[in-house]
Parts: sequence; C-alpha cells; structure tokens
Amino acid sequence: MSKNDIEPAGAQPIWPLAPQHGGALALPQEWGPRPTGSAMPDLNLATLWRIVSEWRWLILGAVAVGVAGAIVITFLTPPLYRASATLEMNPPTVEVMDPTKGTRAMVGSNDRDFLATQYGLLASRSLAQRVAQDLNLASNRDLVSPELDRGTRLKVATGIVAGNFTVKPIEGSRLVKISFVSTSPTLAAQITNSYADNFINSNLERRYEASAYARQFLERQIAKMKQELENSERALNAYAQSQQIIRTASGDESRGNDAASLEGASLVSLNAALAQAQSRRIDAEQKYRNEARVATSDVTGSTAGMRAQLATLEAEYQEKLTTFRPEYPDMIRLKSRITALQGEIRREAGTVSGSRAATLLAEYQAAAAAERMLQGRVATLKSQVLGQRGKSIQYNILQREADTNRSLYDALLQRYKEIGIAGGVGTNTVSVVDRAEVPGGPYKPNLMLNLLIGLGLGLIGGIGAALALEFLNDTIKTPEDVRDKLQLPSLGVIPKKKGNDALSEELKDQSSPISEAYYSLRTSLQFTTETGAPKSLLITSTRAAEGKSSTTLALAQNFARLGNSVLLIDGDLRKPAFVTGVEPDEGLSKLLTNVEPLAKHVLKTQFENLSLLPCGPLPPNPAELLASTRLKAILAEAMQQFDMVIVDGPPVLGLADAPLLAGVCRASLLVVESGKTRTRAATDAIGRLKASGGNIVGAVLTKFHQRAHGYGYGYGYGYEPYRYGGVGSRDREIKLIAQREA
Repeated sequence: MSKNDIEPAGAQPIWPLAPQHGGALALPQEWGPRPTGSAMPDLNLATLWRIVSEWRWLILGAVAVGVAGAIVITFLTPPLYRASATLEMNPPTVEVMDPTKGTRAMVGSNDRDFLATQYGLLASRSLAQRVAQDLNLASNRDLVSPELDRGTRLKVATGIVAGNFTVKPIEGSRLVKISFVSTSPTLAAQITNSYADNFINSNLERRYEASAYARQFLERQIAKMKQELENSERALNAYAQSQQIIRTASGDESRGNDAASLEGASLVSLNAALAQAQSRRIDAEQKYRNEARVATSDVTGSTAGMRAQLATLEAEYQEKLTTFRPEYPDMIRLKSRITALQGEIRREAGTVSGSRAATLLAEYQAAAAAERMLQGRVATLKSQVLGQRGKSIQYNILQREADTNRSLYDALLQRYKEIGIAGGVGTNTVSVVDRAEVPGGPYKPNLMLNLLIGLGLGLIGGIGAALALEFLNDTIKTPEDVRDKLQLPSLGVIPKKKGNDALSEELKDQSSPISEAYYSLRTSLQFTTETGAPKSLLITSTRAAEGKSSTTLALAQNFARLGNSVLLIDGDLRKPAFVTGVEPDEGLSKLLTNVEPLAKHVLKTQFENLSLLPCGPLPPNPAELLASTRLKAILAEAMQQFDMVIVDGPPVLGLADAPLLAGVCRASLLVVESGKTRTRAATDAIGRLKASGGNIVGAVLTKFHQRAHGYGYGYGYGYEPYRYGGVGSRDREIKLIAQREA
C-alpha cells in the first residue's frame, strides 16, 4: 500500500500517540491544545476571503441595494447649479523709514494672517445678510415663504445664502474661489457676483469708517490743543505787558538772547556807535599829536623863559598850599600870576603852531567828547539790560510753552489733512479676477459619482454585515476553529454531500471527494496510537443531525476494507440510526439486561468484514442500562472477538448516554457540523466527555463548504472540484442488509 493510499493529499498531518500510564492515550505536542486565545478568528486575508465567499450573496445584495439607492436618490434629487468667482487678495503695505540708509520702504503685512482674516470675513453672516438685502432675497418666493414677516424672511434668506456659500482658497497663491449653489443657475451667478461686490464695498467702508474715527479723534484733539495754545499765548502776552518786555526777534532767535529786548537792541547799536567814536577819537588824537610834535620844537625856544618862571610859581604855589588855603589873598595873587603866565605861554605857542594845529585840536576834542557821551549811555543801558535778563526768564518759560502747543497743533492739523486725503482714495486690497457666469448645467446630482458612492457604501455595508454575522455567529466552521476554539486535533474534513442520494451510494464511488475525505479520516485514526487505530472508538457529536451516524458507517466500511474485522455497535438507545431487516428483539439493549454471549446478537452486513450490533428494543431507561457494569464486559468481549469496535453514540448535550459510553471506550471521536455547531456547546460537550474519563483523540468536521472556506478537493489527480451537497441527513435511517451469524 502506497503512502497516497493511506494519506491522501489534503489530509491533516497525523503522528502516532504514546500511551500514558494507566492505558490513557496522549496527544503529541503539535496535536496538543494550543495556547488559549480569543474566540474571534484572526482577520487576515485568507479569513476575509473565506467570509466574503461564504456571505457573497449578502454582500451582493447590499451592493445591489446601494446601487439602487444611488439611482433613486439621483432621480429624486433636484438639479443644483454652482456658480463660481475668483478674487485676488493683496495684504496692505506700510511705509517704513530705514534709519541706517535714510530711505523709505514699503513693507507688507503677514500674508497668512491677512488671508485667514479675509476668508473669515467672506464666510461671515453679516456679509450674507448684506447680500440678501442687496438682492432683496427676502421677497423671493422661491426662497422664502411670503407668509412670514419681513424680519423673519430676511433671517431665513440670510441663512440660505450663508448655508449654500463656500470659500475655497487656491493653494500657493493669494487667490480665493467663492461659489454658491442654487436650484436656479441665474440666481447662483447673481448671488456669487453680489458676494464679490459687497465684500469689496465692505472693505472700503471699513477703511473709511476707520479713517472717519481717526478724523473724529483728531478733531477733538485739535480743538483741545487749540484752546491750550490760545491760553498759553494769552498768558505770554499778559506777562510781557505787565513787565513791559518788548522783543525785537521771534521764535528760537529770541531765546536766551539779551538783544531781543528794546534795551538790548539799543545797547547793540550804541556799542557799534561807541566803537566808531573811539576810532574817530584815536585818529584825531594821532593827527593832532603829530602836528603838535612839529610845532613843539618851535615853541620851546620862545617860551623857555616863561616856562621856567611858570615852573617856579607853580612850585611856590604848591609849597604855600600846604600852609594856606586857596582863598588866601597871597594864594589868589599867586594863582593869578600862574594863570596869566600860562595864558602868555599858550598865546605864544598858538602863535607859533598856527591855524592847522588849532583845527586838529578841535577835532580831537570833539571826538573825545562824543566818546565820553557814548560811554555814559552804554553804561546806563548795560545796567538796564542786566535787570531785564531776570524778567526774561519767566517770559521764556511762557514762550516755550506757547511754542510747544503751537507745534502740536500744527502736527495735528497736518495729520488731519493726511487722513482726510487717504481716507477717501486708497487702493483696495481685494479685486475680482473672474466674475461668476450663469452655469451651463447642474453639478449635482452626478449619476456616476452617486453610483460609485452607492457601490462603495453597499460593499462596505455588506462586508461589515458579513463580518458582524461571522463574528456574532460563534460556530465551528474550519479546521482552524477546531484547533483554536476546541483545542482538539482536526482529524478530517468531510465535504457536504451533493444531491439526495443515500450515503451508501456515495461511498461506493471510492474516487468521490467524500470517500477520499473518509479515507483521510481513517488514516488519521490509524496514527493515534502506537498500535494503530484505537480498538474501541466512540463516535459522538454535540447535538443531533451532525453526520455522526454517517461518519460511523463510513469509518466502519473503510476499516473493513483494510481486512480488519469490524463491529459496529448502535449505541443510541433512544433513536437508533441503523435499521436491519430482522425484528428488533435482540441487540445492545437486550444484551445489557442478560448475560448472553455477544455472538448471539451480532448480525452480518452486506459489507465484508463488517458486523453490526443493533440497538435492540428501545428501553425506557437507556442511561441506567449504559451505567451498568455489563456494558464494560460487553465491550471487552467485543474487542476480543473483533479487530476494531466502533460505537455510534447519541449526542452529548442533554443526555447522559454519550459520557457513559466514552468512559468505557478507549477513544472518542467528536463529530462537528461546520457552521452549525456553536463553540460554547462543543466545549461543554468536550468537558462532559472528559469529566467521565473519556479520551478524545480529535474531531472531524462534517458538511464542510470547501469553496466558501478556501478549501478544495481533487488533490491534483484530475478530479473535478466537488460541488456542495450533504453528508447525509440524520432523518434518513441507514439501512444495512443484516443476517444472523450461523
């Protein structure tokens, strides 16, 4: 026998089990329980494909509903028109002085902050209300019900305008695209253009209002400063009048300058005249002295005797003056002689010098007299100017205050003029690039887009519903679920049978997928112990109609084909599956109540090497019969007479029969229907079997949808992939042609 005969492709890898102490069987490590994890399957591509394949009709239905809904919505949605305009926004610039170069430069504001502010202003409700008022949308019956009052209609129209208006900045530029959606193409274009115009006008008005506020503020400041200037000038004038201060210079020239007063001005002019008089006197004196030096040599010879006499008399006069007073007669006579002598000397000198000396002397004397007069006047004015200086200190303080107020007043007037000029004409920061035109066709509804959206939503909804149903439906579906959820080795996978033919007819075709699957299960059981398949094997399931009896018959036939003598025991004393052609007066139930030999109740079947121990008469107390020690003796006798004993047991849940049978059989095989048996029920059944001492060697998955779960049969031998059918129904009784042994 080749390897392919005993282990077809696609079978689960089976390895022999080592017996433990006490006769129990141990599973190899790779067949042992996997680490307990989540009961939910891993959502990988294989699992997702299996779920999609299994629930494909649900997904296709959801897609169909989504597409149909998209079509219905498309035809029920009224056409919408969108008109768009493009605006350019340039941030304002500010003139800044560069102190290092002494030049002026234009500096712009932050683009991002400016543009964000403009976008917010475009989407503001105040602008929407302005557009509604501009187009009188409150009176448009297509938008607002005429039964409402004017204020309510304006609010409703404003809400409609704001709700259907969109602002979309164009990345990497200062352009912004504004759009409005309406059922009327003309109205959409009108509202879009009105938005652009009113936005530009509102910007200009805000700038004008800002300059108007500045003008009002400056007007108040100018009026206040004007009053302060008038008060300071009045105080300055009153002080100047009270102190009789007259300034000959104005402005900065008069501060700290003594020449600013009348006395100071006179002093300046007199100083100039005095300097000229001194120059004339010095010049006249020089001329006179030169002339006198020439005449002196002539005068000296003629007046030498008189000068000597005069010197004697003057010496005498000075000597007597120490004794007598000038009024003394002798002193008077002496003084007269001196005077007379001086006159003679002068007459003599004048006679000698001539008329030119007399003229120069007169000029000199006149210049000297003028100089003395000017010196006296200058001395008088100096004292007056020094007195005036103390009075000018307070005057300068008042003058400085008045000048300061005048400068502030002039600056405010200049700024007021600048604001007045710039407030009315400046460049606007917003301009229209493209005005909105009446759209040529609706942009909604878009049939293709709606179909794609419906298709996508239907696909997502269908897959989501399939995943939800898959995860909520916590059943055993795949061999991976057997290993992960039940912690049991998966010994085989039996596909669902096609058509309504009996299982025996299906098993006759040894090349069919079901036959191949049962061959694989038989091979797996042959490697569960060191000596081969278990001598006694209980086949049970969690609930009824899972293919348990069909599996029992198929395994019994397969082991019989190997040349082994096989006894099939119908252990379901409540609803037996195997029907013979003889009266059910003998069988397991009868044998449990007496000590007759086993051979008396065993029947031959139409299959070579396969015998049957039928159920026998249905007892009223199956659990009590199976709990007796007679069952163990019957099973021991059967194992002595046959190579293998296979027991078809009842379902586990709700009955005590299966655990009792598991306790006396060497091994148990759990049959699980794919997609029907719940995980919790299967784990409870396994727990009951183990609690009774049963040794579960593994599980077999029946009625498996191989295509839906990503499995297929054929094994590469040219067999056509098997279509889904059924393993066999629990309602259909399995008929065996049986006869008594001779």
